[in-house]
Amino acid sequence: MLYWLHQITSINILQYITVRAGIAFFLSFVLALVLIPRFIKWAKNKNASQPIYSLAPQSHQSKSNTPTMGGMVFLFSTVLATILCIKLDNAYAILGLVTIVLFGLIGIKDDISKILGGTNQSGLSTKAKFMLQSLSALIVASLLYTYTGLGTELYLPFYKNPVTSMNVFAIVFWILVMVSASNAVNLTDGLDGLATVPSIFSMLTLSVFVYIGGHSVLSSYLFLPKISGSGEVVIIAAALIGSLTAFLWYNCYPAEIFMGDSGSLSIGAFIAYMAIISKNEFLLVLIGFVFVLETVSVILQVGSFKTRKKRIFHMAPIHHHFEIKGWAENKIIVRFWIIAIMSNLIALMEIKLR
Repeated sequence: MLYWLHQITSINILQYITVRAGIAFFLSFVLALVLIPRFIKWAKNKNASQPIYSLAPQSHQSKSNTPTMGGMVFLFSTVLATILCIKLDNAYAILGLVTIVLFGLIGIKDDISKILGGTNQSGLSTKAKFMLQSLSALIVASLLYTYTGLGTELYLPFYKNPVTSMNVFAIVFWILVMVSASNAVNLTDGLDGLATVPSIFSMLTLSVFVYIGGHSVLSSYLFLPKISGSGEVVIIAAALIGSLTAFLWYNCYPAEIFMGDSGSLSIGAFIAYMAIISKNEFLLVLIGFVFVLETVSVILQVGSFKTRKKRIFHMAPIHHHFEIKGWAENKIIVRFWIIAIMSNLIALMEIKLR
């Protein structure tokens, strides 16, 4: 909407992605900052609290009355701010919103089921959640392949030329990336603010790649894949970063509200979407290193127990392992944030080291 405003006024500055991204950030930030305390009050009155897993570390049991589904609030703020700031005829931006909404709805359904059932086991089954995620990813991937003109070339980090073209098999690969990232962020969301800050760092890094890829001059100079029109997605990322920053105000240790699956599933899917349209699917391992670390710890733990009947960690995901070892929760959180900063700085070096 703001983009079209410059066409009927003399405010030409509104045509620039960077300006509209900044506006989207502050709109989303302020809206979420106003809505979240009201949502917390409403959620407490309705007993919409996070069910705590019975086998989680004992310190988590004190969080049983903390409201959940905060993701619903910051996603609403993101979508509204985005609609006001993007070009509404841009296919990449529209599909970015579709990704957020579809995965957000899955999370909302899962959160509501847990609240009503009173336990984590009352939510969607693993199979049902996976099927819904795969269906949502299929919709987004198919539309990307059919309507955006996004190439199917596969790039490797620190190498400027594509290694192959996936053709129609790109749809399957993109589905795998979206579902994996969505679940990875969901697994990480176990401590106060643990998933929030690495998500912000990941979107900041990917925003740089997406913006350059959508800029013909910069992409040619830096030998990055040129994806015409993709730059508008930076505005969505800015809006989501803004609302997550406001959410962190209440989600940092000790948390007053949790994001729930409604937030984590959607964030992970959108991060994957940004990686796909910027051709950074493999670099996403480094960009989202904290999420990868958490996911791999679960895979190793389950695999070891099934094959050897022995556990590698005290508990998985790995942040629980450090809790049981006696690390303070806020120390684990900050140290994981530091890891996220460092991994994203290394990922940004890929822009020139090609």
